Amino acid sequence: MSSGLNLAQQEAVNYLHGPCLVLAGAGSGKTRVITHKIGRLIQAGLEPKRIAAITFTNKAASEMRERAKGLIGREAKHVVICTFHALGVRMMREDGAVLGLKPAFSILDSDDVTKILKDAGGTTDTATARIWQWTISKWKNMGLNAAQAEAAAADDNERITARIMARYEERLTAYQSVDFDDLIGMPLKLLRDFDEVRAKWQAALGHILVDEYQDTNATQYEVLKALAGERGRFTAVGDDDQSIYGWRGATLDNLRKLPVDYPALKVIKLEQNYRSTSAILRAANNVIGPNPKLFPKTLFSELGEGEPVRVVDADSEAHEAERAVARIVSLRAGDAITQGTQGKQYKEFRDFAILYRANHQARVFEQALRKAQIPYKVSGGQSFFDRAEIKDLCGWFRLWVNNDDDPAFLRAITTPKRGIGHTTLASLGTFASQYKLSLFEALFSPSLPSVMPKRTLEGIHEFGRYINDLEYRARRTMGAEDSRTFMLDWLKEIDYEKHLYDGEDSEQAAAARWTNVMEFVDWMSLRAGGTIDDASGADSNIETERKSLLEVAQTISLLSTISEREQDQNVVTLSTLHASKGLEWPHVMLIGVTEGLLPFKLEDDNGRQLKVSDETLQRLQEERRLMYVGITRAQRSLAVSWTKKRKQGREMVPCVPSRFIAEMALDKTTTREDPREKLKALRAEFAQKAQDSAAAKAAAAAAP
Repeated sequence: MSSGLNLAQQEAVNYLHGPCLVLAGAGSGKTRVITHKIGRLIQAGLEPKRIAAITFTNKAASEMRERAKGLIGREAKHVVICTFHALGVRMMREDGAVLGLKPAFSILDSDDVTKILKDAGGTTDTATARIWQWTISKWKNMGLNAAQAEAAAADDNERITARIMARYEERLTAYQSVDFDDLIGMPLKLLRDFDEVRAKWQAALGHILVDEYQDTNATQYEVLKALAGERGRFTAVGDDDQSIYGWRGATLDNLRKLPVDYPALKVIKLEQNYRSTSAILRAANNVIGPNPKLFPKTLFSELGEGEPVRVVDADSEAHEAERAVARIVSLRAGDAITQGTQGKQYKEFRDFAILYRANHQARVFEQALRKAQIPYKVSGGQSFFDRAEIKDLCGWFRLWVNNDDDPAFLRAITTPKRGIGHTTLASLGTFASQYKLSLFEALFSPSLPSVMPKRTLEGIHEFGRYINDLEYRARRTMGAEDSRTFMLDWLKEIDYEKHLYDGEDSEQAAAARWTNVMEFVDWMSLRAGGTIDDASGADSNIETERKSLLEVAQTISLLSTISEREQDQNVVTLSTLHASKGLEWPHVMLIGVTEGLLPFKLEDDNGRQLKVSDETLQRLQEERRLMYVGITRAQRSLAVSWTKKRKQGREMVPCVPSRFIAEMALDKTTTREDPREKLKALRAEFAQKAQDSAAAKAAAAAAP
């Protein structure tokens, strides 16, 4: 199992008898170590189903499944490979009854949470509800309930938010629903408060491997401790230099706590980088150097010195975008010259990435790429599942799975419209609240006719009977072909295509939305047929058997993207630095590296430097780690650009290069470049070669 591993990787793979922290530097092969350790644990006699590999994204879980399958074969399908949240779902489906949850509870998306908070807080303002949502999420990640949050409140605003949180939690309980943060908090409550549940899961999971450990929050760390038990049967794999998610609750305290909570902790450093050249790694090591070290390490590479890191200055953001495009064109043209016209002529577009600190920076680069007719994608754009038409259909599915899901009920009964108005729904809601029923339960209450006219009652009863009929049919619909037929018939029954066309001014826009619906139908039916692995992580195994359509519908709430949609696209990638983590490209351009953007704003509204404090130092250190992450995405070449001016409102404001450029400690005499001049020289060289070739052919033809 250890063939092809370096000595540090072998040590990490073969250490099986206690808690282990693997400090995996960027590009040091951490996924390889995790998958090989899974194989080594099986080799040592641990049943595959008792091994859990926990990741942070569905995409990472899917990739790890494939890697494990390639290494250990069929045994991989029994290994629990999923996200923290998917493991939480599994625990709550099995044992949530002790918390009053039905197995078919609903998982609310962000929009549903906002709507419930508006109701709980008595506001129609979405921005206010979003602030409450962010604050409540922060408290939940800290392990606080509403009462604890109110007791710890720093001011009146927080006290008000804590009381709204209490009303919000009451509604979630009534709706038999949970939010995304509950998928960590509720499993922790199960493990802490119920000895038999904790014993069950500790017995079920003999060894836990946690990927990207530096991204865990306080609650996730407590879940890990409760699952691993006193023996500490875990391997945490992470890198303190890549901790960039402090704003969403991730804390380096979890790394600090490990040696304290587990004195026998084995610490192994992976410092050999297999991704980048020495020039790129030297810049990365220099940038991260000023940050305090929990576990000091220095990355090194045996891939050679490589191209020097380039610094590109630009007059404005538009000028910066022009230079980025010129660099892409010149690198591809240079490849054609060096490799000749008979072999591979150009680097692929997929070899290039443009990375930036904030989403708004992408716009001018999109314009420049379109002008140059260069294909691109914006990573982290709107998820397929965030499209209104897909959320409509998912709302119906959620209601089949859990009749107590009030947000799903409201979406389904109003989309498409069926003559049931807001007044009727408000009356139904008041009645349901009075008798502590879900909206769907209230439909069939024998007391409802006393508060609702007969004609109105007939309309909502018809809807309720239709939902029951759909649930019955979906439960018995198996496999891809039958599921596809069922969904097409259902869409025709509710006249959803007409609903889309009636709601759009443009037939083209409506047709695009209907195409998305058809893609969703195909996607759902393939999963019912068991022909595509479920990347949601909601089920720990790689499924190959047929499922009922209702079983497939149960996994939808955890899905954030259709991973197959983005496979193998030959396009330039535009991405934020946060979204780029875990990815790599041969050629990277890190743009907008100016003070105020990277590092992000460290001044007050009047432009004065913020007073040095623990908070500002921590912010600066995280921004430095973000720069480090950006640098280490590059394999062969890296260009770092900054602008002398950028637009702020209607004005152009002067800029200075980021302090991080100086911290890279580059040789300034050899790292300046103007891509336009390089492209001009390459074109001249190419033209000269063509001219020489034509002259040679003419001479050969003229020879006797």
